[in-house]
Amino acid sequence: MHHAKRYIAHLDLDCFYVSVERIKDPSLVGKPVVVGGTPTGRGVVASASYEARAFGVRSAMPTGAALRLCPHLIIVRGRFGDYSEYSNKLYERILELAPIVERASIDEMYFDLTGCEVLYHNDLPGFIKILQQIVWKEFHLPCTISLASNKPVAKIAAQTVKPAGVIYVPHGTERLFLAPLSIDAIPGVGKKTSEILRKKGFDIVADLQSISKEKLQRILGKHGLWIHDVANGLGPEELSTEHERKSIGCEETFAHDIADREELHTILFSLSEEVCSSLRYRHLKARTFTLKLRYADFETIARATTIEPTDDDGIVFKTMRDLLEVSYTRRIAARLLGVRASHLIDEGQLELSLFPEDRKRSNMLDAVDKIRKKFGDDVIHVGGH
Repeated sequence: MHHAKRYIAHLDLDCFYVSVERIKDPSLVGKPVVVGGTPTGRGVVASASYEARAFGVRSAMPTGAALRLCPHLIIVRGRFGDYSEYSNKLYERILELAPIVERASIDEMYFDLTGCEVLYHNDLPGFIKILQQIVWKEFHLPCTISLASNKPVAKIAAQTVKPAGVIYVPHGTERLFLAPLSIDAIPGVGKKTSEILRKKGFDIVADLQSISKEKLQRILGKHGLWIHDVANGLGPEELSTEHERKSIGCEETFAHDIADREELHTILFSLSEEVCSSLRYRHLKARTFTLKLRYADFETIARATTIEPTDDDGIVFKTMRDLLEVSYTRRIAARLLGVRASHLIDEGQLELSLFPEDRKRSNMLDAVDKIRKKFGDDVIHVGGH
């Protein structure tokens, strides 16, 4: 069966968290900036500007180590809520321009432009350039956009022109395009796989293209089949879309271990708020809520409970607090708490309970979200005690 040529684009927001912080505070533009935790304790870098990367600063690096590499580094705490808001708005905008959009993470998405050729003057490579300008003009977010015949090639291509690049890999040129790149460019080649392959003399993608699938499978097991496909320019072209999202969660690793229950309750409250706010933004309610607790010695416990579908901070906090009571049994401090909502239900599918009390509460929560959006998350909290 003859398939139409697929056109899969990949949009990657460049140092996204830093870009959002620069919109809020333009004095950060052009300076080495990271978004992350405090340098004392266990803070880590979540996102680093290119100016900071020039000093060797990378994401997931301890903030203290980043400061040693770049003493005049500016550290911004950042608010996850702001980032999801920008990401959601951009997603909504891209949905107006492309029929199928898949969010791969908060700062990257794939979209399928197959069949849109006529719409965009039979010049899809030209369209992604225009799209990059739209994202800058409307959102002030720098991004890199690639276009290829499938997802892995599009993702790899974007990495080769970051930041603020645009690239098109024409159909039939995938192997040629990939050949000179380092094997580390392939999604799925992590540190371990890379070491195994380099020991056997595979340094660039061309080396992988020159051997058979079977041989690579003997070296890497099943994983080798995927890597062989991608090295040869093949890979999935189907996108999975938003409504298949299985859960929404938020967790925090503390700068120092915490044993004080009151303090843990305060953190639990803000995590519950974050998750509920995210649910309301997506017009979802959840039935199952999971508490994650990690002790200082890294023992990790997850406890879940299923309740009537809700997106109410107060109810979720109370549920989480009860779970914490039964889970936190050891006389040892905690280093992480997390809250996750799953069994998501679209509000539209819910038989709306038309009790005036519920309706009032729901309107009140919407109002709270609007106030928080305008004046910052700390200005108002919903009682849950």
